[in-house]
Amino acid sequence: MTKPRLVVFDVEGVLLPKRRYLLFEASEKLGFRNFLKILSNGLLYEIGLISLEKALRNIFLLLRGLTASELLRLYKKIPMISGARETFAELRKAKCRTALISSGLPQPFVEDLASRLNADHAHGLELKIEGDRLTGEIGGDLIKHNGKALVLEKIQRKEGVEPRECALVADDRNNLPMFRLCALRIGYNPDFILSTKSDGVVRGDLLEVLPLITQNRREIKRSGISKRTLIRETIHVSGFFVPFISLYILTPHLVAFLLFLTMLVYMASELARIRGLNLPVISTITRNAATAPEIYEFVTAPILFALGITLALVLFPQSISYASISIVALGDGFSAFFGKTLGRNVIPFNKGKHLEGSLFGFLIAFLGASLYVAPPKALIGAAIGMLAEAIPLPVSDNLTVPLASALTMLAIP
Repeated sequence: MTKPRLVVFDVEGVLLPKRRYLLFEASEKLGFRNFLKILSNGLLYEIGLISLEKALRNIFLLLRGLTASELLRLYKKIPMISGARETFAELRKAKCRTALISSGLPQPFVEDLASRLNADHAHGLELKIEGDRLTGEIGGDLIKHNGKALVLEKIQRKEGVEPRECALVADDRNNLPMFRLCALRIGYNPDFILSTKSDGVVRGDLLEVLPLITQNRREIKRSGISKRTLIRETIHVSGFFVPFISLYILTPHLVAFLLFLTMLVYMASELARIRGLNLPVISTITRNAATAPEIYEFVTAPILFALGITLALVLFPQSISYASISIVALGDGFSAFFGKTLGRNVIPFNKGKHLEGSLFGFLIAFLGASLYVAPPKALIGAAIGMLAEAIPLPVSDNLTVPLASALTMLAIP
């Protein structure tokens, strides 16, 4: 493809932590009840039950009466994603024009971010204000389903840039209308849809998008195992010991209850960490294990991992539950490890994962499951579990892997 002259960035989830501004910073002025309303609207949009426009209108109505200056002060508390400043500096050196397009942040806030990054274009929501106070009303093209594409077309006409000269960095399906206008589409920590439709996927530091944009193939290489990844996957693999604890030390239901209490403590720790407070040990582990974007957000992966194990313990017979826990702990953990160290072949339907990682994960998951069920059943359970891990789905694989593998093994005589 032609080397890009214009690089377009989504904002939330790419340059700023996702679900931080409205969910935490802004909602601290609204109380716990409105916090839950904002959260529920976000979840309803994520699972496709309401449109983005409906979700945004509902959320900004909750902000009615707040002053614009206070909202801006809260916004400025949010840190930028690691590598954002350096990425834009390198793009300037490469003579690339840059644009920020957000369907969740007001125009003045996107302009402020653009000035800090020295970006060339900034587009956000139109926010109606009377006497410095929000009326709760929003407008503009960006709240529409095809709004981002309309805005990008205007930028391209202004810059004299064709789609073949345009690259996009985005994280979720709200950006799909822009795909037809960009020859290069990069998914940055993408959702399940963009994992499939993007030309390339980057997880981690934003700087890793640069080799794809500049087409410097010598710089495109496996990132290897970092200390952060090693800690993260070690925690994941440690779930393998849950069956042993259930067999020889405690009962399965008592282990499940303790996991539930641990989830509650962890959630309290994350809420405190987001607000600048720290719970000893737990917050430290989170900071050292979370990925670059996660470190600024409420990290949900440990909750879903513990929940997946808990459900396996309480819903299925012991042998099946222990085998499925082994599959998610060993298979998922080692697939990430080997994918980063040995991965060369990207899975076509999920460009964020490598075939080598999935194969090694499957073999180790099979061995772990064989400790509790017959080898044929373990083989099929591991295959289904690792297929669930490889396929991009809207539900976390920390839940789909143990449940899919357990249900499969339960159905086998």
